[in-house]
Amino acid sequence: MSPKRSIFEEVGAEKPTAPAAPKGGLIDARPKGARAAIRVWLFALFALVATMIALGGATRLSDAGLSITEWKPVTGIVPPLSDTDWQAEFGKYQATPQFALANAAMDLAGFKAIYWWEWAHRALGRLIGLVWAAGFAGFALTRRIPKGWGLRLFGLGLLGGLQGAIGWWMVSSGLGAGMTSVASYRLAVHLGIGFTILGLIAWYALLLGRSEAALLQARRLAEPRLFGMATGVLHLAFLQVLLGALVAGIDAGRGFTDWPLMGGQFLPPEPFSLSPLWRNFFEDPGLVQFDHRMIGYLVLIFGVVTALRGRRSAHGATRTAFAWMGAWLLVQVALGIVTLIHAAPMALGLAHQLGAVVAFVLILRARFLARYPQVQSIRGGAR
Repeated sequence: MSPKRSIFEEVGAEKPTAPAAPKGGLIDARPKGARAAIRVWLFALFALVATMIALGGATRLSDAGLSITEWKPVTGIVPPLSDTDWQAEFGKYQATPQFALANAAMDLAGFKAIYWWEWAHRALGRLIGLVWAAGFAGFALTRRIPKGWGLRLFGLGLLGGLQGAIGWWMVSSGLGAGMTSVASYRLAVHLGIGFTILGLIAWYALLLGRSEAALLQARRLAEPRLFGMATGVLHLAFLQVLLGALVAGIDAGRGFTDWPLMGGQFLPPEPFSLSPLWRNFFEDPGLVQFDHRMIGYLVLIFGVVTALRGRRSAHGATRTAFAWMGAWLLVQVALGIVTLIHAAPMALGLAHQLGAVVAFVLILRARFLARYPQVQSIRGGAR
């Protein structure tokens, strides 16, 4: 039996169908869990890169970076497996200026001690590359990468590959005639790219923690001035990281161990004795340490001012993030002073370097929340 029609409905007219429900964005239409799964992968990469930075610091502090004199991206993963292999590797190291000028009394046991630091550093770099490649290939083949994220995630791999090449560029600088360590400015480039990769991973993980719709809504409530101030702190902190690499590269942290003065005076003695002038900012231990101190104070002052400005935010999570940032900068400066006074032993040096990682991430998170605040409900919960 056909359904009843209205007396005003024309015979043969089609009954209008209900409008189709609006479809979500392309990202939301992808299989559930893609964003969460990618975040887990990014967190794993973050942990590995942070460990890599710490291990690189240990390699530098132990003067182990020149113990492996060749770059073999594939076969280099295999360490010496016999006494003959060990003697061959030791022989290559004995031909370096570092051995002749600084470690001529080293025996095979001492060589093994520094070799394993450098081998572990390179092996971890290969592991990071494998974790990135496996994750990216898996998400790409299953079409679970959100729209617009393919190039970003692929770019992390490109930066990682570039970092490996720069690592060898850095090591090769220490194998030249008269060199007993790597060039400090190359070390700074190497560490700077490491922090760049770490920062990008952290930023991407924060972005993927919310849907595109939530990010768009949050951005309408952004605090541009606070975001700009946090960006300034981030740039200063990055500069401080580079200066820290210069300090480590020439052991400048062990030259003047008094504080707040340097050798009993504000400026170190003869800060511009090298020629041409620019060399002093990279190679004069006193001036390099002085610059690191001054920028450290500047990061602290500007960071605390920014943290106090963050207290005026209307969003609770933003206020908390900036409070943590300011508090940790105080801890980091105190840790740096303690490390300096004790002439940068390995334990304190690594603690200070990992403290820089924590500070960098806390600044980045505060900056993110200034741009994408967490909207609070009336009951106080984040939406």
